[in-house]
Amino acid sequence: MTSSIEKQQLNITGMTCASCSARIEKVVGAMPGVRSMQVNLATESAVVAFEPELVSPRLLREAIERLGFKARVAGPTGGSDFERQQEEARARLADMARRLYPAFAFAVLLLLLAMGEMVGLPLPLFLAPHQAPFTFALVQFLLVLPIMWSGRNFYQLGFPALWRGAPNMDSLIAIGTGAAFVYSVWGLIEIGLGIEIMARVMDLYFESAGVLIALVSLGKYLEARSKVRTSDAIRQLMALIPEEATLVVNEEQKKIPLAEIEKGDILLVKPGERIPVDGLVVKGRSSVDESMLTGEALPVAKEAGDQVVGATLNRNGLLQVRAEKVGQDTVLARIIAMVREAQGSKAPIANLADRLSLYFVPTVMILAILAGLAWYFLGQTGFSFALRIFIAVLVIACPCAMGLATPTSIMVGTGRGAQLGVLVKSGEALEMAEKISAVVFDKTGTLTHGRPELTDLTVLVPEMSETRVLTLVAAAESGSEHPLAEAVVKAAREKGLVLPEPVDFEAVIGRGIRAVVAGVAVLIGNREFMMESGVTPPDAGTDAIAAGFAGEGKTALYCAADGRLLAILAIADRLKPEAPATVKALQRLGIKVFMLTGDNELTARAIAAQAGISEVFAQVLPEQKVKKVAALQAEGFRVAMVGDGINDAPALARAEVGIAMGTGIDVAIESGDIVLMQGLTGLLTALSLSRATMRNIRQNLFWAFIYNIIGIPVAAGVLYLFGGPTLNPMLAGGAMAMSSVSVVSNALRLRFFKS
Repeated sequence: MTSSIEKQQLNITGMTCASCSARIEKVVGAMPGVRSMQVNLATESAVVAFEPELVSPRLLREAIERLGFKARVAGPTGGSDFERQQEEARARLADMARRLYPAFAFAVLLLLLAMGEMVGLPLPLFLAPHQAPFTFALVQFLLVLPIMWSGRNFYQLGFPALWRGAPNMDSLIAIGTGAAFVYSVWGLIEIGLGIEIMARVMDLYFESAGVLIALVSLGKYLEARSKVRTSDAIRQLMALIPEEATLVVNEEQKKIPLAEIEKGDILLVKPGERIPVDGLVVKGRSSVDESMLTGEALPVAKEAGDQVVGATLNRNGLLQVRAEKVGQDTVLARIIAMVREAQGSKAPIANLADRLSLYFVPTVMILAILAGLAWYFLGQTGFSFALRIFIAVLVIACPCAMGLATPTSIMVGTGRGAQLGVLVKSGEALEMAEKISAVVFDKTGTLTHGRPELTDLTVLVPEMSETRVLTLVAAAESGSEHPLAEAVVKAAREKGLVLPEPVDFEAVIGRGIRAVVAGVAVLIGNREFMMESGVTPPDAGTDAIAAGFAGEGKTALYCAADGRLLAILAIADRLKPEAPATVKALQRLGIKVFMLTGDNELTARAIAAQAGISEVFAQVLPEQKVKKVAALQAEGFRVAMVGDGINDAPALARAEVGIAMGTGIDVAIESGDIVLMQGLTGLLTALSLSRATMRNIRQNLFWAFIYNIIGIPVAAGVLYLFGGPTLNPMLAGGAMAMSSVSVVSNALRLRFFKS
């Protein structure tokens, strides 16, 4: 019997570096019943897949808490859970700022006291090291205490992590600054006891400990502030949701909070207001700005019977809307949930950094000890020099930069995509989209509009006007529910034609329709229907016109009145205007383009030719679409499938990247890895965004790795072996702090990505 698998999202606090997230992944991932565990440092969240028969969410949380972190089950994606996380992040940021100001004030005073004379700033005699060595040392001791208190988190988190055998970045800072502090306190005691006073007074490291804590705290503050900004996209989406709505009950109006809206409620939406939930217009007429959803700048006319989407803007006119989807079921809520889920996911490229981060801190600690011992015993430089090397190696190392390199770029990239109408569901999809070598398009609803339209009307009788013919044909077709009939009626109504009521209407399956309109017997259908009904046979020219329409992928309809051919109509599912440019752009990128459709060969090739596609698979059944995608994969292509219908869902799931049109149905959208909310042009945006994000990730990883590869040997004194300088621990701490800031700042550049 196969065990069921559940997924649980957790919010985790207390993580300070990639070593923390890697440790949680390793420990929890090894628990019986846990299938997978992904921890995201940037979003402070985790997604765990587990077998509920073997392990419970409570046991998972307890395991995380035993590692020294706090965990709770995440609430519904979007909404209050996001707001609570943001509020907590802002509170932490404010607390960090409160601690940072006094820490820096005391650090500046400490640095001036310890290093002032070296840069030509004379000290008062009562503080001068040569005149009052004990006072000089004691004041430094007193100045460093408030700094260490403000940075107490490093010790409260770092030492317990060390005792648990899972040291992290806080452990490095705690050991480095703690060693400097303890050594300096011992020196202060010896100065007080009169032991080698001048030697000890020049060998104090209070300023190193204090300035290190201040600089690292500054780096953590800047990093946290930058991370808060990575959620700007979600915040902007949520800002579109109105806080309250006007409920209509028995013709009375009442303002209620958005959370109180129930399915079936009638809501009044005034001009200039945003529609609160997804629903159906039951009364009124207006134009609605749906640009936040579709990207279409022109407002869309809405009247009774039309669907509306929450957060779209009512431009003019009063609308009464019946709520159909509320809370987490609305389109916007689902978009927000999708973006948040993607931001919490990982790209495969992050695996290397995660594996290294797990062993990074212990390795650095060993290197720091070995470097210090080597200089003390082999370099014969004395304990003070060896201690400085030991501290520098500890504080130069930064696992944070490696841990933040990937998730911050994914957070900002997916958020920016949402702003541009491209919803990326996971980091894996974002990474895979960069590698796509073939794009397979469904035809109907993807390359075409998905609805038949009257494209041509050729009148064969000179004395009859086009308007008169269209009126007769549309009036006759108004009795039919066939999609081709709907296309004709729609064309007539768009021209403002008044259609008489047809009588004696009859639909002949597979042939056409007959009806009497204003006393005229009208026939509409294929050539065979005309012949069977005794209509004057069409001549060669008429048949050539019909054949020409068929060659263009259009359906030709013969129209007759009172036994005489009147006209030939052409109906087609029009190609989207942006399709040819999109196909050409893909081909310029070196991507092979295919079209996959269930339509007949003639129609499929006609549409494909208009779009600029030469590779066509026609008359393909839904179950065969998956096989076609698999066949392309077998040829070595990395395939992206673009579709919008139920019959596309299996192929979307099979492709390396399934790309669903946001105008499609739920099944297709759920099957897709990427959803295009603003039409085909979003495909190019998605591919460009993928490339930009992956480039950004590689830049981050390069700088994170190169920083440590160069920084650690320099801190260990390699340059000093060849007559070069050593690395002051304070400079090492500042560099370490700024490495994480630089990675997050580089990721934030994606906020300005343009398709």
